[in-house]
Amino acid sequence: MKKVLEINSVNDYAEHVGAEILHPLVSVIHYNELEHCRHSLNNYGVYGLFLMEESPYTLSYGQGVYEAGHHSMICVAPGQIGGVSDTGEEIQLKGWVLLFAPELIAGTQLEQQMEDYHFFSYYQSEALRMQPDEWRTIVSCIKMIRYELRVSPDASRQQQILITYLQLILEYCSRFYERQFHTETVSCNNDILKRFDKLLHQYYKENRQAKYGIPTVKYCAQELFLSPSYFGDIIRQLTGETAIHSIRKFVMQKAQSLLAEGKTVSETAFALGFDYPQHFSRQFKAFFGVSPKQSLQDREKPFVAS
Repeated sequence: MKKVLEINSVNDYAEHVGAEILHPLVSVIHYNELEHCRHSLNNYGVYGLFLMEESPYTLSYGQGVYEAGHHSMICVAPGQIGGVSDTGEEIQLKGWVLLFAPELIAGTQLEQQMEDYHFFSYYQSEALRMQPDEWRTIVSCIKMIRYELRVSPDASRQQQILITYLQLILEYCSRFYERQFHTETVSCNNDILKRFDKLLHQYYKENRQAKYGIPTVKYCAQELFLSPSYFGDIIRQLTGETAIHSIRKFVMQKAQSLLAEGKTVSETAFALGFDYPQHFSRQFKAFFGVSPKQSLQDREKPFVAS
């Protein structure tokens, strides 16, 4: 069984790598200042941003593989597992780590906004690849947090200052991820859209709906080796629609074709993977504004030239 390092507090990881203890709820670690440390497979109970410089190590996180280095960043959230099992080998990493506990932001506006920062739920193979100026921007903010933790005499205002810096960093991360989405749209993301469309056609061609029902966002994301959040963001960037709406549109367009071929409502529903015809009818009407039966009746009306 793999040994897992339980990171229940920010300083559990700081102690593991021999870093300075600065605050019970926030930890800033500069790998370059440390002696050799060892790998660890971590079970996170805190939020973390890992900024990696050049490194020869390949890290595995959940279902993803992360090539550390080249000014890239990965984000982790409570409940996630990531890293590399400790083999006893001493290693030298370069970069920065910022860890903060959920308790720090409890009851604040930032806590409410955390679900908007989708990059905390991305697989780590979907790391942010930062440009030099982006790297300097994030690192400068992290340095300001460390300065605040080390020298600030005014503890009464410290929490709000820390939260303000955290929110600034996360907003920058959102902007830089959007830049990455835009940069990759032409080359990579358009290919994902084509593979998504092919996947939906293949799903019904292979009759998978008979076993699994209507295709889901989670299924499509897994087949494309993406996290549901990252996949959903790509589809929204490219089409302006949510991934679930894109799937529903494909299914409803296929329903129209089956009905036009003479299938009954029940036959169409089961052919598409619905458990009950009434569920299909509700979705059809919600999408087209008319029921399947009404759609069939409209098609059967004779054309009268004006």
